[in-house]
Amino acid sequence: MRSKPWPMAKKLTELREAQEFVEKYEGALGKGKGKRLYACKTLMAKKWVKFKRDFDNFKTQCIPWEMKIKDIESHFGSSVASYFIFLRWMYGVNLVLFGLIFGLVIIPEVLMGMPYGSIPRKTVPRAEEERAMDFSVLWDFEGYIKYSALFYGYYNNQRTIGWLRYRLPMAYFMVGVSVFGYSLMIVIRSMASNTQGSTGEGESDNFTFSFKMFTSWDYLIGNSETADNKYASITTSFKESIVDEQESNKEENIHLTRFLRVLANFLIICCLCGSGYLIYFVVKRSQQFSKMQNVSWYERNEVEVVMSLLGMFCPPLFETIAALENYHPRTGLKWQLGRIFALFLGNLYTFLLALMDDVHLKLANEETIKNITHWTLFNYYNSSGWNESVPRPPMHPADVPRGSCWETAVGIEFMRLTVSDMLVTYITILLGDFLRACFVRFMNYCWCWDLEAGFPSYAEFDISGNVLGLIFNQGMIWMGSFYAPGLVGINVLRLLTSMYFQCWAVMSSNVPHERVFKASRSNNFYMGLLLLVLFLSLLPVAYTVMSLPPSFDCGPFSGKNRMYDVLQETIENDFPTFLGKIFAFLANPGLIIPAILLMFLAIYYLNSVSKSLSQANAQLRKKIQALREVEKSHRSVKGKATARDSGDTLKSSSKNTTQLQLTKEETSPPSASQSQAMDKKAQGPGTSNSARGTMLPASGHLPTSRPPGVRIDSGHPPSQTHLWRSASGKSAQRPPH
Repeated sequence: MRSKPWPMAKKLTELREAQEFVEKYEGALGKGKGKRLYACKTLMAKKWVKFKRDFDNFKTQCIPWEMKIKDIESHFGSSVASYFIFLRWMYGVNLVLFGLIFGLVIIPEVLMGMPYGSIPRKTVPRAEEERAMDFSVLWDFEGYIKYSALFYGYYNNQRTIGWLRYRLPMAYFMVGVSVFGYSLMIVIRSMASNTQGSTGEGESDNFTFSFKMFTSWDYLIGNSETADNKYASITTSFKESIVDEQESNKEENIHLTRFLRVLANFLIICCLCGSGYLIYFVVKRSQQFSKMQNVSWYERNEVEVVMSLLGMFCPPLFETIAALENYHPRTGLKWQLGRIFALFLGNLYTFLLALMDDVHLKLANEETIKNITHWTLFNYYNSSGWNESVPRPPMHPADVPRGSCWETAVGIEFMRLTVSDMLVTYITILLGDFLRACFVRFMNYCWCWDLEAGFPSYAEFDISGNVLGLIFNQGMIWMGSFYAPGLVGINVLRLLTSMYFQCWAVMSSNVPHERVFKASRSNNFYMGLLLLVLFLSLLPVAYTVMSLPPSFDCGPFSGKNRMYDVLQETIENDFPTFLGKIFAFLANPGLIIPAILLMFLAIYYLNSVSKSLSQANAQLRKKIQALREVEKSHRSVKGKATARDSGDTLKSSSKNTTQLQLTKEETSPPSASQSQAMDKKAQGPGTSNSARGTMLPASGHLPTSRPPGVRIDSGHPPSQTHLWRSASGKSAQRPPH
């Protein structure tokens, strides 16, 4: 430290740090008593670090399908992996919903409710008993399945059941509200966390390929399979960056592009209108088929088949039309998602409107069937053919006339639609992806052209169609779970099998997209569509709960004017009077409407704040980038100036060295002969040799004066005068200094 050319303050700082280090690790550095203790502490610290690393790896292994999704992401890009991440998230949400419904509605009714066959709503009618176990009947969710705990009509309207005095109607209503409440909360929370993660991580567009080239590989990889996945992931990331770079530098004809985009939107709007009319027509036909006897399987399931086929063929048609628009792949994916969203939404609401027409027809006949039921029971108990001394046994539940139970009918339609959509998806994967891949793989050797490079080639994974299919399937679950509590369990099985089946299909039958592109940093676009579907799914359920009267002989709300009356009944009977007044005051429209307006204002304010913060973040990023550019330019200019100064210094030093050598040569004492020659020249005629009479320095400056008494030449005395040329060229004398 003494030999270092440092200031004294820095030497003192380094000395203090060294002394502290020695005092802290004195036992380890020397042979004192603290060496074993320090060694034990060091070993425990290393073990703790290793344990935390292993525990983090264990937590990663415990995440469902994490390694499968990483494998897909490394080979197919983040856009395909985003679908499977979204599918896993939906599976977790449905597990929570299934736990709510199964634990608070189905299990209490099965354990504490009246057993099967004790009342009409839990018994197959006499006319249907013969075919109640046929596969064709069960496949249509009729027979014994219709009168099971899967559907709304199975549940009894008793206010309390079992020894626990469990309030099943109230629990059924609150679970239905909780399904939408929890879904709304989890979707908004996911959107907020994704937004926070996307704004917190900034990605610079500078030196993208250099960073990927020199910093992508992980040298701690010790597994060959992991190394292969990492290699594929780096290759895919290069492809994504190349596509982004090409799209940023692309030049296009703006007029032709606008014309093609208008044409594509016109064709897609025509397809949407045609699909909506087709579904409305098919639903009207199904209402006619329901009144007929001996209808075929296709006539019974025509609505579900047509909707599934539209969902299968329309997205590829939209993708073909979208090729005219020449968007960036990420932008094209959003347009494709929006168009398929409009298709599914139009189809779903057309189906709901036609279904509501059928519900209103059944409600019109509800009063007639109710009168028939009461009249039948009255005649049975008051007929004159029975002995009056013996009480008449109750009428068998299978013989009691039934109402239409429109809630169960709606639940059956949603159940059929979900199952048919699942089967069509699996069949499409098998026929459209797997068999196509097998044909291309094995017939390519003996075909006329290259099947892999030309038609039909391998299939690409349809991101937009699968994402929208998953979103609208969840919308059907939200709507149908109120009328069919078992629908959520069916959906959990569907999502579980879809994860394994689609992962296998992607890795075995699909190829990466021709233009691999980066997915968004967050899945907020998917979540936004899911939130919109959640809101649109809430509207039909809220309409039926608040406006339509429930069936008189099935379901937990039978015997009431509206379904929400169970809430008012509970408040009046089970809560203190002042709480009932408070709830009635809160239900006043004069408070609800301002609260809704305040909520919209808060949403608008928070959205504005979020946009302003994102803009400020972008501006700060631009300023930082500009400062970096200025700093780089200053460094380059400073480097050039330093190089130029060093060059000038070298040149000037070499020039000074040359001048010094010449000066030394001039000031060196001449020989005797040279001195005599110079004297002769100086004394000769001035017109001819005056110009050479005085020796000037090499630099061209005048000779400096010397003090008297200094000898210039060892053989001659010092001269007292200097010869100067006059204006006429003659020599002139100048007085000495």
